[in-house]
Order: sequence, then structure tokens, then C-alpha cells
Amino acid sequence: MESLGAHVLARYATIAIDIATRIVRGEYREGQKVFGRSTLAGKYNVSPETIRRALTLLQDTGIVQVSPGVGVVVKSQKAAEAFLAECGQRQVLRDMQDRLHRLLRERDKVNAEIEKLMNELLDYTFKMAGSLQRIEEIKVLPTSPLVGKSLAEAEFRAKTGSTVLSIYRSGEEILSPRADTVIQEGDALIVLAPPELKEQLHTLINGTLPQ
Repeated sequence: MESLGAHVLARYATIAIDIATRIVRGEYREGQKVFGRSTLAGKYNVSPETIRRALTLLQDTGIVQVSPGVGVVVKSQKAAEAFLAECGQRQVLRDMQDRLHRLLRERDKVNAEIEKLMNELLDYTFKMAGSLQRIEEIKVLPTSPLVGKSLAEAEFRAKTGSTVLSIYRSGEEILSPRADTVIQEGDALIVLAPPELKEQLHTLINGTLPQ
């Protein structure tokens, strides 16, 4: 039996299904001679070769018997029923496969849109971070209330929403200082802070507003 698993059934296959359906309905009875190939070709408006392939399919499945000089004779109604049942199952399978392929294409499209949006969001976030926060360099005065306190005790983030990026001390730079790093007189604090909290930051570090 030739495969009926193609995405779109070939014309000869649809003709075979139609003839089998007529047999199951009783239009063609077992032992009855069906029209010849030429008549069927005219009935379905196809070439004799297409009819030949349809009849070969029906004969291979035991539905009809094609004999030279005799013609096409209906052989088994049960075989026709089994053939149609198999075709129906194959159609269901094809429909499920088609739907799965459509969903996979839609999923790929959605994933691509999600990835694009995430990249745009990251770019926007970085741009916003650059515009909403600025780097400040503030020297710790001898009168600073933070002298002798650790960064954790100073509570930069809690009080001003800022982050100490580094500390310049005696010609050396302490990058990403630890929370237990003690602030000393003369330290230059490199701080990332929201511009609207600049005054609060200076007040926290030195107790006074910048001159």
C-alpha cells in the first residue's frame, strides 16, 4: 500500500477514498463491476494514469479486483471500511502534526520577540542607570563623622542609595572595598549616587554641604 502520509493527499488517493466510501455506503456492492478506467477518468476529470494508481491502491488493500478483460470488481466492503478507518487515523495524525508545526513556529517567533525585548530592556536599563546615577569623588575631612567607621556602619546605600566604588588612600586605590573597610581621614571616596541625593551624600560624609 502506498503511503498516505503526505501533507496533502495526492489526487489518486482522494479518488480511492471516494470509491471506498461509495462501497461502504452500498453504492457499489461486493461482486459488482465498477465502471471502467476510461469512464472513471471522465467522472473524476483526471488522466487514465491517475485512475490506474487509484485502482492499484484499492486492489493492494483488497477492496477491488482489477482483471484484464473483466474490469474492476468490488471485492470486500470490510476492506473498504478498514481502509477508510486507516485514512481517518492518518488524517488525525496529519492534523496533529500540522498543528504542532504551527505552534513550534509560533513559539520560535515569540522566543525571538522575547529575546529582542530583553535586549532592549537591558540597553534601556543601562542608559537609565547612567542618567539616574553619577560618580562623585568626595574627600573625607578631618571633621567627618565617618572617620573610624566601617563602610557598613556608614550605611551609604540605606541612607543615600549610593555605592562606594573605590577609595583613594595614600596614593593607592582600593577597588570595591569590603564592607568592613574603615574610613580614614583624607580618604577620597569614589561614590556612585543619584544626583538628587548629592547633598545628602556630602552631609553624610563630612557633615556639611559641598562648598
